[in-house]
Amino acid sequence: MNIRTIMVLGAGQMGSGIAQVAAETGIQVILYDQHDQFVQRGLNTIQKNLSRDVEKGRKSEAEKQAVLARIKPSIDLADAKDIQLAIEAVVENRDVKCELFRQLDALAPQQAILATNTSSLPITEIAAVTTRPELVIGMHFMNPVPVMKLVEVIRGLATSDETTNIISRFAKHMNKVPVEVNDFPGFVSNRILMPMINEAIYCVYEGIAKPEAIDEVMKLGMNHPMGPLTLADFIGLDTCLSIMEVLHEGLGDTKYRPCPLLRKYVKAGWLGKKTGRGFYNY
Repeated sequence: MNIRTIMVLGAGQMGSGIAQVAAETGIQVILYDQHDQFVQRGLNTIQKNLSRDVEKGRKSEAEKQAVLARIKPSIDLADAKDIQLAIEAVVENRDVKCELFRQLDALAPQQAILATNTSSLPITEIAAVTTRPELVIGMHFMNPVPVMKLVEVIRGLATSDETTNIISRFAKHMNKVPVEVNDFPGFVSNRILMPMINEAIYCVYEGIAKPEAIDEVMKLGMNHPMGPLTLADFIGLDTCLSIMEVLHEGLGDTKYRPCPLLRKYVKAGWLGKKTGRGFYNY
C-alpha cells in the first residue's frame, strides 16, 4: 500500500506533532478534532514549531509554507473517506478510543489501516470493535513527536504481517525508528517508565526528598536528561495515572498500584505543565 493521505484524530500535543512530522515528509494530512478551536490550536502549535525551525535556519520560509499547505483542518469524521491510514491520538480512555474506532471503521475505506497512538491500552481490544482487526495496529509515538525518534509498533492478536510491515515502512518514511513489541499493558516504554515515575512520586509522598532533589539524583546519578517528576509534569499527571491504572488492572500486581499522591494531584486538577501546576509551578 502506498500511503499518500492520512487522518490524524486529535489535535493536541501528540496529534499535532504527528501531523507535523507526516506533512514534513510529503504526506497529505487531515488533522481532525471535535471542535474547530482544538484544530486551530493544534495548527498554531505546528506553525510555532515550524517558525522556530525557520529562525534557526533548519527550514526556509517556503518549506514551512509547503508543510502547512499539506495539513487540512477537519471537524468531520466523514473526511476519512479517501485516506489510506488513520492515526488516533485522542485522550487515553478505552471507551472514547473504541467508539472512535467504531465510527472510523464505518467511514474509512475498507483497505485503510487504523492505528492508535495509545500509550498503554490493549490493541486487541480496540481492534475487536471493528470489522477489520487485521488492519488495526498500535503506533505509539514518543513526546515531543518532532524530536523523538522512537515509534513502538504494537501488533494486536489479529494484526496481519502485511499491516505491520506497511506501518514499519511508514514510520521509517517519517524518519522514525520503528520497534516492534507485543500487545501487553504498557508495552515496553511505559511498562518500564511509569513504575519509575510512580516510585519517584512515592519518594515525595513518603517525605524521602523534595521533587527537585529526586530529579537531580536521576539526572546526575543516572544520566537521565530530565528528572522523572519533571517528565511526569510534561506528560500530564492524568495520563500517568491512566497508564498506571491500566498496568495495575492488566497485570494484577500490587507493584503497579498508583501512588495516592498522584491520585490526589489529579483530583485537585494539578495535572502538570498543561494546567500550570503539578510537582512544579509553570
